[in-house]
Amino acid sequence: MNSGLKFQRPGKVLHIDGDDDYLNTCLEKYKELGIEAVGVHVKEKDQPSRVYELLVQHKPDILVLTGHDGVIKDENGYSRLDNYRNSKYFIEAVKEARRYESNYDQLVIFAGACQSMYHKIIEAGANYASAPYRVLIHALDPVYICKKVAFTGIDRIISPEEAVSTTISGFKGIGGIETRGKYRDGYPLEPYK
Repeated sequence: MNSGLKFQRPGKVLHIDGDDDYLNTCLEKYKELGIEAVGVHVKEKDQPSRVYELLVQHKPDILVLTGHDGVIKDENGYSRLDNYRNSKYFIEAVKEARRYESNYDQLVIFAGACQSMYHKIIEAGANYASAPYRVLIHALDPVYICKKVAFTGIDRIISPEEAVSTTISGFKGIGGIETRGKYRDGYPLEPYK
């Protein structure tokens, strides 16, 4: 088969972000990386009520739910959801997204922000989440996770270690589960533009 006749179809991203500036930075990076991405600015508290309709509208392969978060330091530490500014919204938005598509290989989800309640976001149904060590994450970390998933073939499972190694924050900021890639080759490439 002539490889010059192939075309590429990396995974498509829907990025919902509570911070418009961070969203625009991420959209520029997706474009630079050759990833088809749609960005929608939605405040964290509104993401659970908006995510389903946006999934129906855009039908992505990969969903990103992010914005701002943070843990409130008190005697209860990291174990109470009430101690997080926005983790509850990310958790509910992930649950809504899983209501739309329950299969972890059909819809890959990254959710969370700086210092988010990682294990509860993963339990809710995310493939990847922040922040296992409750650290600040880099705004582009979700983009690098998306790049790994979008350009890994559908016949390959990405280990969480492999995906996390592509991020700026590393395992202290990002974690996840084994996830199937979303990239597909097509054939043939038609000769018309």
